[in-house]
Amino acid sequence: MRSASVGHQCVDCVAAAAHTVRAPKTTFGGVQRGATPVLTYLLIAVNVVVFVLQAVSPGLQVKLALWPPMVAGGDTYRLVTSAFIHYGLLHLLFNMGALYVVGPPLERHLGRLRFGALYALSALGGSVLVYLFSPLSAATGGASGAVFGLFGATFVLAKRLNLDVRGVVTLIVINLAMTFAIPGISWQGHIGGLVTGGLIAAVYMYAPRAQRNLIHAGATIGLLAVFVALIAWRTTSLVAQYGPMLTHR
Repeated sequence: MRSASVGHQCVDCVAAAAHTVRAPKTTFGGVQRGATPVLTYLLIAVNVVVFVLQAVSPGLQVKLALWPPMVAGGDTYRLVTSAFIHYGLLHLLFNMGALYVVGPPLERHLGRLRFGALYALSALGGSVLVYLFSPLSAATGGASGAVFGLFGATFVLAKRLNLDVRGVVTLIVINLAMTFAIPGISWQGHIGGLVTGGLIAAVYMYAPRAQRNLIHAGATIGLLAVFVALIAWRTTSLVAQYGPMLTHR
């Protein structure tokens, strides 16, 4: 027993009772684990660490970038790792600044698990569209696909909560205009991430409460399966077309 403001308490009894209390839920069914957007900050840290590693190991960027012939040759990991490299400090600052702004509200409303799935699927969606439509000679990298996915999700969130969407629409339009106006920017990655983020966010935020978890899991797995099928189809097509010409190191 320990003294407390209301008398004496049994430590073991209080601990056992605490385990029976359900964790608070987020707006769309996720578990609320504190107000700090831990996953957002972790993603920013990972991107920064990878950028530092690029600086000290110049060959790393080449090994991690999304180059379609290398993916078709067996380096499928590039579809994921390319989302964590950046071509210069300005590229990194733009993407991480955007993540710092739009990430915390989404993580707070979705919970870490759903926010993590949203970010990952958006990044992969951008990579898949790059793999499908970018020139074979182009090597692509950056978190822009994931960030554009968060832009799309922010628009869906604002609509779902009946908020003013003019600000986020302006943000998306400006960034899309820059995508097509500035040479060297991967429109495939940006559009792929934007569409993926908007779609998966719509499922997460509009699913009926009674079947919410089942629908969320089904949509996440289903979309991932679609991406895997598209990757397999593109790889088969490239191998059949170019065969031994594909580079694999």
